[in-house]
Amino acid sequence: MTFDSRLVELSAPELRQRIGTREISPVELLEACIQRIEAVNPLVNAITATCYDRARAEARAAEQAVLRGDALGLLHGLPLGVKDLEATAGLLTTYGSQIYRENIPAEDNVLVARLRAAGAIVTGKTNIPEMGAGANSRNTVWGATGNPFDPNLNAGGSSGGSAAALACDMLPVCTGSDTGGSLRIPAALCGVVGFRPSPGVVPSSRKLLGWTPISVVGPMGRTMDETCLQLAATAGMSAGDPLSYPLDAMAFLDPPPVDLAGLRVGYTEDFGACAVDDGIRRVFRQKVAAMRHLFKSCDAIRFDLGDVHRCFDVLRAEAFVAGTREAYERDPASLGPNTRANYEMGAAMSLIDSAWGQAEQTRILARFQQAFEAFDVILAPTTPVPPFPWTQLFASHINGEPQANYYRWLGLTYVTTLTTHPALSLPCGRDEAGMPFGLQVVGPFRGDVRTLGVGRSLEQAFAGIAGLERPRPDLAALVPAAPALTSIVTQAPDANDARGVARAGGPAAGGSVSAV
Repeated sequence: MTFDSRLVELSAPELRQRIGTREISPVELLEACIQRIEAVNPLVNAITATCYDRARAEARAAEQAVLRGDALGLLHGLPLGVKDLEATAGLLTTYGSQIYRENIPAEDNVLVARLRAAGAIVTGKTNIPEMGAGANSRNTVWGATGNPFDPNLNAGGSSGGSAAALACDMLPVCTGSDTGGSLRIPAALCGVVGFRPSPGVVPSSRKLLGWTPISVVGPMGRTMDETCLQLAATAGMSAGDPLSYPLDAMAFLDPPPVDLAGLRVGYTEDFGACAVDDGIRRVFRQKVAAMRHLFKSCDAIRFDLGDVHRCFDVLRAEAFVAGTREAYERDPASLGPNTRANYEMGAAMSLIDSAWGQAEQTRILARFQQAFEAFDVILAPTTPVPPFPWTQLFASHINGEPQANYYRWLGLTYVTTLTTHPALSLPCGRDEAGMPFGLQVVGPFRGDVRTLGVGRSLEQAFAGIAGLERPRPDLAALVPAAPALTSIVTQAPDANDARGVARAGGPAAGGSVSAV
């Protein structure tokens, strides 16, 4: 049976509204999504393990709930893709690692449980780098995720599978997480929205270091309204994340519009610390020139944020030591090069390094806050380079300058991570190569609702300005990547097989994994 292919291109809020008014059925929507996945996923490899039979049963139950007139959740009947770092009950959760290639958790983690409670229907998992380490979503379990605008190029990471799935209209709801840019970078490279909320807004129950503010989970979407919808369904306190706190989750659903004409905007190409490709700098200046008339003021800003790179090195390494120590000590070769490098960096550090890193982050926040005395919002590029071939593990050089390690090229996003300010990547036209360009929008301290409001107003304004509107991939023109996106896989599990026995001792059993 063929379903209306245009259905999957409607926004999540509109789909949810039509389900509630019985204009469409959750069964019809799910089948349309599966049809799109089966047609497009072989070209981009965004979706990994799936659970179609269970999803179909849940869609039928969701349909009956509508017919009975039951109270419906915010995401009722919407098919969901879950990043493969998040434990999903009864569905293969590999963390992109050969160690967990047979891991089927017995329970959902807090994020997934909340999405289910809101009525979302888990349909499949989305691809990541091994253990979320890196901004190129490739691993030896599932292979690589290709960019929807050119499958030979990378889709970013670590939420690359979610970003690509959204850009291809495979699913209306997909999850993400972010340490150094894992929500924002793939969103930028795939032309969708990624929002890194303030720590504790959305609880993350998989952090071994529960008190660290650098790792968060958060929403992605094709539009700001989709992003806000997912955030409203997942925000709120949970004892599983000690940084979470009581809040009004519904405040995120429809943030008040922000009058752009009253905004004092500061912009920076590099935060005074990051290597940025000359082409990206040119494009960013052009974008700023095209939008500056929208604001009350729009001025360049200079930063002196201290040793932000070493600070991130220390805090990131702490998290990876906590999450991978057991696996490394058992067999270092079981970990990929990125994950192994993180562990080894952290294992060589001392308590002095740790104390310095914590203190430096506090100093960075104080320095960054000075900018918000003069500006209401700060704009920057999201990524310092355009998408590169997925066969290249990371950007080793920028403008000929070698990068210190595999994640140093992510400085534009991990600088804002260290400040703990909410940060958004918003689609903003294309770069010089015709690929999506992401604009990073950094809001005030704990100003999540305000930042979302700015994002919605910018999105609306960009739709009417040539060169700033959200780009859309031409799915009909997609051709297979060369080499094949799954060419680095060895004996990958069947993506449609959710059967198996959960492995004890893995992240799903109390361990931890981090995102880039």
